[in-house]
Amino acid sequence: MENRELLFEEKQYLGHNRLSIVIRTALTIFCFLGYYWSENPKAIKLGFFTIGSYPIQDVSHSGLIFFMLGINILFLSAGLTYVLHIQTKVYVGYMLVDGFWTSRKVKIDLSNITNIRKSRYKKNIFRRAVYNLHNAGIIRFYTRGEDFIELTDNTGFVYKIGSQKPQELFNILQAELGKS
Repeated sequence: MENRELLFEEKQYLGHNRLSIVIRTALTIFCFLGYYWSENPKAIKLGFFTIGSYPIQDVSHSGLIFFMLGINILFLSAGLTYVLHIQTKVYVGYMLVDGFWTSRKVKIDLSNITNIRKSRYKKNIFRRAVYNLHNAGIIRFYTRGEDFIELTDNTGFVYKIGSQKPQELFNILQAELGKS
């Protein structure tokens, strides 16, 4: 019978990824500026360049699509804060990383782990959310944040698991590895 005593659980949501927030904000600003430009179509002379007049002046309400698109992006952003990206669970003897909707669960047997360390990512706002990304012997799980736990197993695979509670996860994993 498998022991299912839950020691740690963490959920990370897709809408909290900093790169995604920057992209959605830039698109929203572009849409609202496009709408403003359509409502005020005259050319504007700024210090060293000129913003031309709106090119589609003969079609009424042509900028409304920009406004609606900007509003839809805002609603999408709000909705993404409730979309689960990664769920990390630590049980006695193993760790389970469950992902986005149809992605496969990744089970990491803690008896095969030879090394564990807690570290920080380099400062970078352009770190995209990844789930089970295999690259050069490293398997990455990340949604947001600055800290991660790095696990190395006896076959040489390295698991980098981003966490919002890195110290708590590190302590639980270290205690579990001490039992083995």
